[in-house]
Amino acid sequence: MNCDDSCPTLQRDDDSILILDQTALPHQRTFVRLANLADAARAIRTMQVRGAPLIGATAAFGMALALGERTDDASLDAALADLAATRPTAVNLHWALGRMAKRLRPLAPSARREAAWAEAEAIQKEDAAQNAAIGRHGLPLIAEIASRRPGPVRVMTHCNAGWLATCGHGTALAPVYAAQAAGIPLLVWVSETRPRNQGLLTAWELAQSGIPFRLIADNAAGHLLSQGAVDLVITGADRVAANGDTANKIGTYLKALAAQDQGVPFYIAAPGSTLDFSCPNGAAIPIEDRTADEVLVIPGLTPTDQPGEIRLAAAGTPVANPAFDVTPARLITALITERGLVTLDRLGGLYPERNP
Repeated sequence: MNCDDSCPTLQRDDDSILILDQTALPHQRTFVRLANLADAARAIRTMQVRGAPLIGATAAFGMALALGERTDDASLDAALADLAATRPTAVNLHWALGRMAKRLRPLAPSARREAAWAEAEAIQKEDAAQNAAIGRHGLPLIAEIASRRPGPVRVMTHCNAGWLATCGHGTALAPVYAAQAAGIPLLVWVSETRPRNQGLLTAWELAQSGIPFRLIADNAAGHLLSQGAVDLVITGADRVAANGDTANKIGTYLKALAAQDQGVPFYIAAPGSTLDFSCPNGAAIPIEDRTADEVLVIPGLTPTDQPGEIRLAAAGTPVANPAFDVTPARLITALITERGLVTLDRLGGLYPERNP
């Protein structure tokens, strides 16, 4: 199943929002209703919604939900602050909230509620259009490889950057879906992406779409690259700094290092909303630290096919759990955006209105 206009990841339902609960995947397909600001903030914080573009869209709709009760300036500012505090690394969240604030603050309080819904829906539609454009611009990279050798084009990815993480076909997976539509044979190497195992969501999504894939342990990626089993690596991003340094799910940096060592091109797929020209470099990107239980406990199914959890280490085991790492611009072949393919040294010229 490919995502189209009826993609259920995030949908408005009257004055509430329905989301596909990603904490239940890949074992259960469950929808959760968000009825107010607290619901939206919790969905972002607990990773019921994941992926930088989807987090941004959910935050925008969270503002519309918040203004369903009070629309005065104090309530507007409080809602913006509550949502901004949910996740620090994904810049799409702060981009979306900034856009909502710019749209809503000049309005009379009585006009804000309707305007908030309209602006959130505009963000959702724009993200879907940007995903499609990323797919079009990334397709030639896959088509060129297919033209010069037989067999499937072997794409490696990390985390989830498909339609589950966006409002359309995804970022890193958008070129893959475009290649599938063009009839190009594919094989996607899907790393598990510990500790939250977002790779399992990618595997689930690709299975729904009929795209051949292999789920691999994170530590198998370097071996596959060294064996010539990977034609290109494409990942998404949670924030791209002004110099091109890019934050993405933890483990991305290791893949970029191995790809460079083996001469395999490494691409980042991201829309303009993921670019942060106010952030000079990767050292300035805030890296989210998450709870120890994400490392110590793994969710899954019991032998009776019931949802359950397995503790992997002894209680009280000390844990460090950074959720993201930064890949330096020198390791990134190019960025695939909705405006085209661009090397990192020319990033500012592609978005002059965003570049201070």
